[in-house]
Amino acid sequence: MAEPALGLLNSTRLLFDLQQGNLVAQSLSGCLEPEEIARRVTDGLVEKFDCAFARIWLVEPDRTSLKLVASSGMYTNLNGSFARVPMGAFKVGKIAQNCIPFLSNRLAEETWVRDRDWAIAKGIQGFAGYPLVTSGDAVGVLAVFSQQPMASEFLEVLQGICTTVTIALENALLYQREKQSQRSISSSTPGNCAPLSEQLANLLNHTRLILVGTERPLTASVTCIFLRTAEVLSNQACIYCRLTYDIQTISLEAMVSSVAEYTQEQHEEVGSLFGDILFAASCLGGTLQIDPGAGRKAFQVLLTLPYPGCMIGSRLGIACRSPILQMAFTHLAYLAGFTVRPDFGSTIPLLTDDPTQAQTSHLVLWVATQTQAVPKQAKAKLDLSITPGQLREAVGTVMEGKFWGIEVSPEGKLQSLSDREQEIMSLLAQGLRDRDIAKHLIISESTVKFHINNVLAKLRAKTRYQAIHHVIVNGWIQ
Repeated sequence: MAEPALGLLNSTRLLFDLQQGNLVAQSLSGCLEPEEIARRVTDGLVEKFDCAFARIWLVEPDRTSLKLVASSGMYTNLNGSFARVPMGAFKVGKIAQNCIPFLSNRLAEETWVRDRDWAIAKGIQGFAGYPLVTSGDAVGVLAVFSQQPMASEFLEVLQGICTTVTIALENALLYQREKQSQRSISSSTPGNCAPLSEQLANLLNHTRLILVGTERPLTASVTCIFLRTAEVLSNQACIYCRLTYDIQTISLEAMVSSVAEYTQEQHEEVGSLFGDILFAASCLGGTLQIDPGAGRKAFQVLLTLPYPGCMIGSRLGIACRSPILQMAFTHLAYLAGFTVRPDFGSTIPLLTDDPTQAQTSHLVLWVATQTQAVPKQAKAKLDLSITPGQLREAVGTVMEGKFWGIEVSPEGKLQSLSDREQEIMSLLAQGLRDRDIAKHLIISESTVKFHINNVLAKLRAKTRYQAIHHVIVNGWIQ
């Protein structure tokens, strides 16, 4: 590895390192096993760049920890003390959590190093830790240790290698998920493993079916919705049907003829036939449209579902205590163009009405109710009257670090009240005078005034009426 360069990058050294990095990247061609990809990269870094050792950790599916999957050079054991690193712990966990690279050519002097004597004894000077980031989240971390300071040229090349590795890992992980999905379908529906187009053709035996795109494995729930739709269409005068596999969605388009003119009454009757399909499609983030055809003597049915595991937009976590609220906001989120993720973390916006869940995220969109105050973690407040456009606006505002639907102080910071202050403001809102409040709470009247003055200061309200309005709007009292 080259010595550190002064001033501008050494163009000759950079060109050579880029060629070496290209050889490492080429070694990943055709590999669809994440662990094997990681091993080839760490082996290549040690061989091509004379690193002391290199390691790659991959983020576990639950995103609570990272697993060491490859280690080359001075250390090859995968079962040591760093075999699993909690998310946010040590330098590796922090790099994964914050997605911020870290570079140092004085490793033994770093305060976070757990064993400085080891670094000195082994002569380890350089350390580079890079997050392998896709769609805003880390899928892993690459760490390189060297016995010489790392040159600027090498760090430029290392960043490019990380980009290539991330793409290779993303493709490999997607391939693994598809294989697992196919195995799940095969095990759950034995003897019924025919492609969806063949199953639809068997149900629509009097209808011309067209297949557009390459068929891909589907989950049992998605397949079931399409087959149920075909069952309904088979009982109608379906004259045309097209199944389309797009990049992110699968759609089934059908045309059904009608002897008489297609009226509003007939539209409602047809809609009732597809009622359960509309409900199921909505739960999976899909849509079902029924529209009059040309001349109003036919109607068109278009069922669209997102491809399982495909990101259709920015991610949003939803964790409502009521199943009805969970379903309603899930449907709303899909209409707003979000991908609903059950494995939300602290960096993903979370829509919830559960105070316990609200403590797990710094980006909380609170579902307002009549029985609960808005928690201090909330950055937005909304209810079932919200539209898809408003939801997009609320999430975007929260992601910018601002508040949406919540009154804040002029400094932009939401002021929280103590339990006693909320209790006094609640009684004040009921029309009780200071001495009545004091008698009710068995405290002195001066103590009541003290708490009220604190509330005015916290909320920067000029009058008690302004303070009462503020706490009611934010749901702190009912």
